[in-house]
Amino acid sequence: MRLEKIIARSRVIDLHGADMRQALEELLAASLTRLPGLKREALLHSLIQRESTMTTYLGKGVALPHARVSLGRPYLLAIGRSRDGVRHDGTKSDEPARLILMLLADENARDYLQVLTAIARLMDDEHFVRSLIDAPTLNDLHMRLFAALGGPAGKPAPAARQNRVNRLMRRHAAGVAHGAGCSAIMVFGDTFSGPIDLRNWKPAMRSLLVTRALIDPAQFKGVFENTIQVRAFSRQRLAQLRSAILVGITRGVLDFTDRVCCLGGIAGANQFDTLVVVDVGREFQTLLAQHTDLLPDDVKPEVLERVLGIATELAVEGREGRPVGCLFVLGDTARVDRLTKPLVMNPFYGYKEEDRNILNPFMDETIKEFSSIDGAFVIRGDGVVMSAGSLIQASDNDHALPGGLGSRHAAAAAISVATQCIAIAVSSSTGQVSLFRSGAMLPLMEKGKYSPV
Repeated sequence: MRLEKIIARSRVIDLHGADMRQALEELLAASLTRLPGLKREALLHSLIQRESTMTTYLGKGVALPHARVSLGRPYLLAIGRSRDGVRHDGTKSDEPARLILMLLADENARDYLQVLTAIARLMDDEHFVRSLIDAPTLNDLHMRLFAALGGPAGKPAPAARQNRVNRLMRRHAAGVAHGAGCSAIMVFGDTFSGPIDLRNWKPAMRSLLVTRALIDPAQFKGVFENTIQVRAFSRQRLAQLRSAILVGITRGVLDFTDRVCCLGGIAGANQFDTLVVVDVGREFQTLLAQHTDLLPDDVKPEVLERVLGIATELAVEGREGRPVGCLFVLGDTARVDRLTKPLVMNPFYGYKEEDRNILNPFMDETIKEFSSIDGAFVIRGDGVVMSAGSLIQASDNDHALPGGLGSRHAAAAAISVATQCIAIAVSSSTGQVSLFRSGAMLPLMEKGKYSPV
């Protein structure tokens, strides 16, 4: 889904209303002039009803009201900017919403939650949000958002086109990959704050693009065989490397026997400066030497990716300035349920499955808020959060854990042995994120030792 295709200059407006209802009425008025068959009052009711169920405020002055309706087209995105601010129930009293992005999706849109997540992640960049709010004109606002939604596939900036170091690195990456016996080249697109210049670069082997942006593979047809969407939590070189390889394995893009040549640089520096050759099996030997079925049959790859993202955010950020530890159990829910019992009343009981799906970007803060509850999050393979605060009642006497790990990691190992699930533990003392599968542990990140690889 190419997100830049769902916005139009006619749907970028300055808002004059003081509250969310008035702002939505203005956005609908601007959006429906060419869609007379849609009923404005029904759409407004759907948007307001969503607001009453779960806040759509993202923070940093941005709200993302959204609804699924009978639209007749996959998506419609309208953007409103308010100089004075719009009152929003989800904001703090002194923090009005200044940027409203209204997303309408057709009832049959298949990648709805992924599109919501992509927009929400884009709005997580405070400097980018400020550039939109402070844009001199609506034309400037539209062009900045259009370029950002287009991701790395747009027209390269002149500085990127003229950088001889980038040309040199691109030219020699294929040679290094061939000489080292690599099966693929992995390019880290977030090295560039804007589009990547890949003219005249056609390596004679598989090429993979790693980026935090939601990319339509058709944008790079003939250049990249696959794209891997992974968020980075550091500006260091190749900070996404280990997560990208893990995602590549779960999606079937990479195999344990692969050797990969990685080309990247410091995030946002606009210059390639690093070539690294990685043996996938050696990188993950602690887990993969004995287990080749890393992803359970019922777990979607994007769900594992999102859970890993939230776990890593908790490890890096903590909660309210304090470190937190938590446990996620993903997949094989029927058997997991027989080995758990509630420690508290289930805070997710009674909500629609779409509203409590881990892929919904508005679930992030909810999960983080409940992370301080003792017990585990139990998550279905399609992303629906079944419960929080669950006590794991499984034992494992066959796998020894490294010294210093406590009951949370022991429970994660045990439930991963007793069922066909993946367990992800965040340590409250070290900030380490560890993945467990069939009792084997794979450390993914240590807060104090986070490195490019």
